Amino acid sequence: MTPPPLRRCLVANRGEIAVRIIRACRELGIQTVAVYSEADAHARHVQLADDARLIGGAAPSDSYLHSGRLIDAARQTGCDCVHPGYGFLSEAEDFAAAVLDAGLIWVGPGPDAIRWMGVKTEARARMAQAGVPLVPGFQSDDARDDDLIAAAAQVGYPVMVKAAGGGGGKGIRIVHEPAALPEALAAARHEAEHAFGDPRLFLERYIENARHIEIQVLADAHGQTVHLFERECSAQRRHQKIIEESPSPLLTDDLRARMGRAAVEAAQAVGYVNAGTVEFIAAPDGQFYFLEMNTRLQVEHPVTGMVTGLDIVKLQFRVASGQPLPFAQAQVRQRGHAIECRVYAEDPANNFLPAVGRVLRFIPPDGPGVRVDSGIQSGDEITIHYDPLIAKIIVHDADRADAIARMQAALNRTVILGTTTNLNFLRALLAHPTFLAGQVDTRFVDAHLEALLPPPASPPDAALLAAALLDLRGRAADDGQAVESRGFPSPWERADGFRLGGQAG
Repeated sequence: MTPPPLRRCLVANRGEIAVRIIRACRELGIQTVAVYSEADAHARHVQLADDARLIGGAAPSDSYLHSGRLIDAARQTGCDCVHPGYGFLSEAEDFAAAVLDAGLIWVGPGPDAIRWMGVKTEARARMAQAGVPLVPGFQSDDARDDDLIAAAAQVGYPVMVKAAGGGGGKGIRIVHEPAALPEALAAARHEAEHAFGDPRLFLERYIENARHIEIQVLADAHGQTVHLFERECSAQRRHQKIIEESPSPLLTDDLRARMGRAAVEAAQAVGYVNAGTVEFIAAPDGQFYFLEMNTRLQVEHPVTGMVTGLDIVKLQFRVASGQPLPFAQAQVRQRGHAIECRVYAEDPANNFLPAVGRVLRFIPPDGPGVRVDSGIQSGDEITIHYDPLIAKIIVHDADRADAIARMQAALNRTVILGTTTNLNFLRALLAHPTFLAGQVDTRFVDAHLEALLPPPASPPDAALLAAALLDLRGRAADDGQAVESRGFPSPWERADGFRLGGQAG
């Protein structure tokens, strides 16, 4: 029996991912209900949805993280499903369970899979049982600092201290020698407690010169699990991804196939259904190791969509409605090369601090092979309350060199006025010889940050002259004197036939 189609979806998120989900729903004939905080009343996702509901104040805890208000909004507007996007409550098992208990369909993996993969120590244990390769390490739910210090000597230095319930690069410290470990444990434990409410830590051997490779997986409720190949995310800073691409310049056909099989086995080990991403660390010796699994849609999913021709968000809805995947593993192909850059309102020269303020003008790039996912439009405000992502720019071309050239051209055509951005930083990273050679590892950006942050270019002479004239006219207007009275006649205010080529005859 064919399951009934989904009719109306509550999009439990904001910004570019909410816009992305709304567009996919529109193509599927599914109506959408947006939710918004007081700060997002005029946001783009609110304007695009079929309906919208105010759910609270600007603080995420009063709105996008308030599960009760989200479920109430879904019920009040007649929704039959909820898509969480990424971030906020997308990997909250309690929210997924509450959605299901309310009689709604959750567009994502089940609560059990979220719980098992959400705690890194639990995930490692399950992956070990499934035979998925793991980085050598140590874990114990009741481990004290003395236990971790003793275990580090067995694991071997350098060692990585990680939060058991963590994510997003928080609660992580890299330690190169025993003397530095006690301080690193204290700092990581404090950060983990503050960020996740869970002070537990575990250890992994730190793989130097590692590459970060992730495999997109999809699984339906009929027992079929496939992978959609890899994305490389090695260009990152402080464990936060900056540029993603597919295919990875590192992987051979054999390594790609082995990592794909391992990702499928990882998903099957927890009975995974819907879209997810299995992340691996690849070592210089060709070995790879399980890192974690993201039980949600990834920020960088458009890269996979570009090279496979598959719409992952639409497939999420298909799986959630009970339908089988419309293809088998052998039918999935990689075509060409895709790159994604995340454009942020931030100041790279000031430790990448968010640059809050109004976006006076935003003109995204367009053209063949260029896609822009954004929740921002001209006049929108970048606030302290939410992630300062302005847009994701994604390009696709025949090969890596052409894709890089297309991305550089797209970044050069991007106009953002009113706030500082990381556009120049992205251009410098894409142009760096190491990136061009496909040899970036996870420490590259931090190690070469000074070279990637060239001093800001001086404005052209014409701009300085124009600014000086405007300033001069403004000063004259302020004190009530005409520009001519200062001895600087303005050609725009003269009536003697002035023209750039000389006076008229």
